[in-house]
Amino acid sequence: MRVVAGTCRGRTLVAPDGFETRPTSDRVREAVFNALGSLGAVEGARVVDLFAGSGALGIEALSRGAVHCTFVDRNRAARDVIHQNLRSLGLVGRAEVVADDVLLFLRNAATFDLAVADPPYRFDDWGALLLGIDAGTAVIESNRLIEMPPGWSTVREKRYGGTVVLIARRKLEPDHAPE
Repeated sequence: MRVVAGTCRGRTLVAPDGFETRPTSDRVREAVFNALGSLGAVEGARVVDLFAGSGALGIEALSRGAVHCTFVDRNRAARDVIHQNLRSLGLVGRAEVVADDVLLFLRNAATFDLAVADPPYRFDDWGALLLGIDAGTAVIESNRLIEMPPGWSTVREKRYGGTVVLIARRKLEPDHAPE
């Protein structure tokens, strides 16, 4: 697994052992971040990588110009790997690694520009996750189609083999719409 583009392009990432995490393939990450780039959603963004695993999604965002990424994972082996990847790429100063359950973290989380979420396949609390995300843009990876709750608008939905990737944006509230 490698960083696809940006300042860390081509650098190798390590992934946690076992089946608790399933890293996003290079091909899927490239397609997702090319789409996000065309939306202007990465450069200068504050990002949160939920169910971070190896940290590949958040690291890709940092490599492509995000200013900061918060990585959230409750699995210690995953957090250790994220720390290792951040150190080897020189990204420690632009990142925070949080040991927490994602849904608990979101209850008190700051607002982010971009949220990326790749939960384990057995995850099924999509409503709570999507309602808890406070970000302008969200990338959701799943093994099935996910219905977005009110307040979100789907920008792109694509299947890559057994993975479905959805990119959504927050709808502007009527009283917050530009005049």
